[in-house]
Amino acid sequence: MTRLGIITIGQAPRPDLTPEVAALLPGVDIVERGVLDGLTADEIAAHPPAAGDHALTTRLADGSSVVIGESFVLTRLPGVIAGLEPEVDAVLLGCTGGFPALEHTKPLFVPDRMIALGAAALSGDAGTVGVICPLEEQRQDTVRKFSRYLSAGARVLTGVCSPYTGTPGELADAARGLAARGAGVLALDCIGYTEQMRARAAAATGLPVVLARSVSARIAAEALDSSRAWTEGAA
Repeated sequence: MTRLGIITIGQAPRPDLTPEVAALLPGVDIVERGVLDGLTADEIAAHPPAAGDHALTTRLADGSSVVIGESFVLTRLPGVIAGLEPEVDAVLLGCTGGFPALEHTKPLFVPDRMIALGAAALSGDAGTVGVICPLEEQRQDTVRKFSRYLSAGARVLTGVCSPYTGTPGELADAARGLAARGAGVLALDCIGYTEQMRARAAAATGLPVVLARSVSARIAAEALDSSRAWTEGAA
């Protein structure tokens, strides 16, 4: 069986994430790892975003959420990738953060590019993409990331609602606010957003909604299916 490693920037396992991803990857065995695995709550709390750092939010093994700095994640993420690769055929990074290039020896699927490109494909040459991100301090990073892949005539609007601490009503309000400002496509820019949240945003606005986890899983499925077919044909 093909084995896909999923690395969360929080702690594994992720019962809020892995079952939905696995449903889109039939015939694929999922192996989970977390960047914060093995750390205590106090050790994690000691690494908030530093000045000028990119803020990230994730879920811990006890179901709580935490905000950490990208710089701290990058001190641990390369080792997690290297440790997981011998066990799997490919790795999916379970975060939409805009990380720098990461060393890898197996295929590495990076969601931040996938969701931005997916939204760009739906927005057209002069469309408006409304992006919901988890944290207020992520707005500028979000605009930069999505704008990089949009055509010159398109624009990015942002709203905020955490997938971990936000309420269903807050998510619907954020989606409606973006639609009222002219968004023609919505994107939920965090692996933590669920299919239920995607459906809620779509119902609140009538707009197409791009969900980071499903876009990433579907692209990974395409690549893994192609690789499996080639391997079987060469056998």
